[in-house]
Amino acid sequence: MRRDHYGGLIVVSRISSFFGSKAGNFRSQFRLLCIASNSFTTTHTFSPLLRQCIDERWLPGIKTIQSQMLKSGFPVQLSGSKLVDAGLKCGEIGYAREVFDEMTERHIVTWNSLIAYFIKHRRSKEAVEVYRLMITSNVLPDEYTLSTVFKAFSDLGLEKEAQRSHGLAVVLGLELSNVFVGSALVDMYVKFGKTREAKLVLDRVGEKDVVLITALIVGYSQKGEDAEAVKAFQSMLGDGVQPNEYTYASVLISCGNLKDVSNGKLIHGLMIKSGFDSALGSQTSLLTMYLRCGLVDDSLCIFKCIEYPNEVTWTSLISGLVLNGREEMALTEFRKMMRDSVKPNSFTLSSALRGCSNLAMFEEGRQIHGIVTKYGLDRDKYAGSGLIDLYGKCGCSDMAKSVFDTLNVVDVISLNTMIYSYAQNGYGREALELFERMMKLGLQANDVTVLSVLLACNNSGLVDEGCEFFESFRKGKVVLTNDHYACMVDMLGRAGRLDEADRLVNEVVNPDLVLWRTLLSACKIHRNVEMAERLKRKILEMAPGDEGTLILMSNLYASTGKWNRVIEMKSDMRGMKLKKSPAMSWVDVDRETHTFMAGDLFSHPNSEQILETLEELIKKAKEMGYVEDKSCVFQDMEESAKERSLHQHSEKLAIAFAVWRNAGGSIRILKNLRVCVDCHSWIKIVSRVINREIICRDSKRFHHFRDGSCSCRDYW
Repeated sequence: MRRDHYGGLIVVSRISSFFGSKAGNFRSQFRLLCIASNSFTTTHTFSPLLRQCIDERWLPGIKTIQSQMLKSGFPVQLSGSKLVDAGLKCGEIGYAREVFDEMTERHIVTWNSLIAYFIKHRRSKEAVEVYRLMITSNVLPDEYTLSTVFKAFSDLGLEKEAQRSHGLAVVLGLELSNVFVGSALVDMYVKFGKTREAKLVLDRVGEKDVVLITALIVGYSQKGEDAEAVKAFQSMLGDGVQPNEYTYASVLISCGNLKDVSNGKLIHGLMIKSGFDSALGSQTSLLTMYLRCGLVDDSLCIFKCIEYPNEVTWTSLISGLVLNGREEMALTEFRKMMRDSVKPNSFTLSSALRGCSNLAMFEEGRQIHGIVTKYGLDRDKYAGSGLIDLYGKCGCSDMAKSVFDTLNVVDVISLNTMIYSYAQNGYGREALELFERMMKLGLQANDVTVLSVLLACNNSGLVDEGCEFFESFRKGKVVLTNDHYACMVDMLGRAGRLDEADRLVNEVVNPDLVLWRTLLSACKIHRNVEMAERLKRKILEMAPGDEGTLILMSNLYASTGKWNRVIEMKSDMRGMKLKKSPAMSWVDVDRETHTFMAGDLFSHPNSEQILETLEELIKKAKEMGYVEDKSCVFQDMEESAKERSLHQHSEKLAIAFAVWRNAGGSIRILKNLRVCVDCHSWIKIVSRVINREIICRDSKRFHHFRDGSCSCRDYW
């Protein structure tokens, strides 16, 4: 081969001709090529060989070239940079780092390549270590260094070091002049949760682009500052910057969180105009926005336009339907998703399980549990929490505990769900023990934890313990809401401590209707007419014609024999066209839900068999000591009529049906109102008569009836 006077190859084509050959040919002739080029010291010789080794991802070849370079006296700095680059491109970070560490002088490009490699492969700690070495080696970073390393700082939570590097960027004049550095800074501060600092950076950057502003909008949305996200979007449009798909997706989520339908629809129009409405990410965000705004029909129209929805889109639809109380529709869509062979993720399964738990659909929930196990997600904290919630709301705390014990990670969400499961099923001591475990783990209680602990004390009659916890919570970090005070008022009220409950309500800055009505309900239990009438006046000043208040007062007057006042109350209700919601119960038998309404004896196709079974159950219950509690009848009628009225309560009809159908295992009843005293006494005895567990979920809690007793220990 001949060389020209520059030392380069004239017949490089001879070497290059080997590069079109197969890997085997190249590797077998590689050593001959190296020997042939032994006397050459320019990049023209080694660069083609290095490129081919990189393409083949062949480290031995790179090492051979390194050896030839050293023998030929190739410039050390130049050879080192090329070899580090080759090692990184082949994924041989160990070799690249070894060459890098041996270099006495390193070009800024080499530093940047190594840092970028570590970031790309999620090795942020090593990226920061290289950056620190760079600074201590008196090498100043450039825009590529900083825009890369800022991501590593946010990944590792190194806020102080990030601020120092931000200062260095300002000194070097890179913060204002370089959009990459500006975008990286905004993204970093957003991930630190410091949206104020992110906005300050954005305001100082000279040329703002869509990436920069979108990073800020995403940050606002993730931090819950949704109004600011919408403002930033509007300002972006005012500055003439065109949004991209990610901008639309983020701002639509914020509109959904704000339930801002007006801006949501305007942005939808802009998306159509810009041609982004057909992108799957944009369609999913639109779907989510409409569901969060309660516009289910609009969201379904969007979903029908999506040709191939992925698991994220399906999950958004299913979770949104559950959020809007459309659990049956959500479960129907979940079945369609499974038929379409779209693999659900843990969030999908968690949403479907929540739909089952809201409807107390035990059997369907167990089937979804099978799917969770099939995909290996039974130890996942999201799917696991969904299972705990399902079994807790279906009255199976033992199964909930079994799932809880298998979770890989125990966090605040899973602990809260398990504590709440114990609380609503009346296992107060177990709930408090789990709360103590949570504190020992060093986990921070939140508002859900506080509510669950208070509910556990309330449902188990642990009033003194509840008062102690409440006082400690008031001194803690969690800001107590009206829901927490309502639970405490209910606890004190049911214990007969009405004056304490009254004082507690008056301590609240802005007590709402729920608080006053909770205290009124306690007055009804203890038949305190005087306090009830004072509360009634207070509530009706806030909400004239409040249906719940009028019904409570009517029932209170009836229970104290004040029938004239009952007539007055019912007359007022008729004048306001108010109607009391009928008492209803549901029971699942053979995967079919049957509905029963109080007093409705003949609408069910099996009414004759139900009434015969009910009559037999009442007869046997009376033989074992059951006596009708006529104080539960809030109408002025003959004693025999009161008995008949009590016999026709919805939960009695549902239990009679389940017994007639001889459904095996526990009988599960769901009721829309609280169980009355008479039904509670009757079900206790019936559980002994039929020798089966009866689980009743009323509007407030669970009752587990076994062998003549209830888990609530007659405190509800």
